[in-house]
Amino acid sequence: MTSSDTTPAPTLFTWEFATDPYPAYAWLREHAPVHRTTLPSGVEAWLVTRYTDAKQALADARLSKNPAHHDGPEHARGRTGIPGERKAELMTHLLNIDPPDHTRLRRLVSKAFTPRRVAEFAPRVQGLTNDLIDRFAATGEADLIHDFAFPLPIHAICDLLGVPREDQDDFRDWAGMMIRHGGGPRGGVARSVKKMRAYLLDLIHRKRGDLGDDLISGLIRASDHGEHLTENEAAAMAFILLFAGFETTVNLIGNGTLALLTHPDQRDRLQKSLAAGERGLLETGVEELLRYDGPVELATWRFATGPLTLGGQDIAPGDPVLVVLAAADRDPARFEHPDTLDLGRRDNQHLGYGHGIHYCLGAPLARLEGQTALATLLTRLPDLQLGVPVDELRWRGGLIMRGLRTLPVTFTPRTPDGPSERLSDRPSDRPSRQT
Repeated sequence: MTSSDTTPAPTLFTWEFATDPYPAYAWLREHAPVHRTTLPSGVEAWLVTRYTDAKQALADARLSKNPAHHDGPEHARGRTGIPGERKAELMTHLLNIDPPDHTRLRRLVSKAFTPRRVAEFAPRVQGLTNDLIDRFAATGEADLIHDFAFPLPIHAICDLLGVPREDQDDFRDWAGMMIRHGGGPRGGVARSVKKMRAYLLDLIHRKRGDLGDDLISGLIRASDHGEHLTENEAAAMAFILLFAGFETTVNLIGNGTLALLTHPDQRDRLQKSLAAGERGLLETGVEELLRYDGPVELATWRFATGPLTLGGQDIAPGDPVLVVLAAADRDPARFEHPDTLDLGRRDNQHLGYGHGIHYCLGAPLARLEGQTALATLLTRLPDLQLGVPVDELRWRGGLIMRGLRTLPVTFTPRTPDGPSERLSDRPSDRPSRQT
């Protein structure tokens, strides 16, 4: 028996754990790779931590996404749904359904995220990125979460959905409430979900008489041509694309920037590559950042529809299963030197955006936003530095996502680049520092 065999089991889901969960996940991979635990909500679930088991679970049809398969009490089953929502209106979305409904809905929305469509959206993402940096470039300091990583994907996904720009501040406020409080029972979260649902239903009604080239208009066209998409389904689809699509990108930009700032050799390597006009290292680098400290810590809920064995453990029907993407992507059985950040890593089939039929639909857009954000930051603010010691940074507690609350940085003040595709110039467009 090695000395590591006597190491006590780690305590999970504390604030200390949220700061650096990777040692605990390493222990679980070695000693209890499929581990039954009690979550902070009181729900008991299985955590899957090894890469091979994780990849199997993500693609296993015996693990349903439908919370109705959970055999726990009603109050526990509700905790697996959309934050603040206990009704069915927003539950019919891609993260909570199985085939054939999942197949139908995914087909309807997949054309919005084709490589061609995402490439056409690239100038807008670059314009948003430039504008946000312009707002703080002359000050010499910023909080990159509130001033940059948070508003960029909110405005981008709203544009993609077809939310008028004069209404996007409301979405920012609603999303801010949900990202602050996650799935807790606080009334503000429930009110934000209710307001967002009401707005989306109204927007769908309005767009029926004025269709455009946006995603919501595309969903309406599909419904009108016999795809049988209900208004509730369309609203739920827009909701989950907004909510899932923005928080993952917030964390990709925040976690990725922190990783680069705390690994100056890799940051310098990337800056030299960008200065030479090369994008290859940027592309592999974003994949490595997704693997090394990705935005999604645990994949969303799955429920056993029958008895099955996973990683040597017998899973009973109705048991919740949570695949720990952060643990799988640091598995030394799959990745050489997994705790080392290597932006040029080639063999990098990480699970940061999932695997199987539930692979993240918005991954191409998130990659575009991540690449654009990081490349522009490092090019325009080349001496970017952390504004506080790294041990003073705080992480948002939560079960699925992992991201920073704030990311203070300093840099030499720069003159703004000049006119770009602007957001609203109203003061209210600046993200609230309470987010």
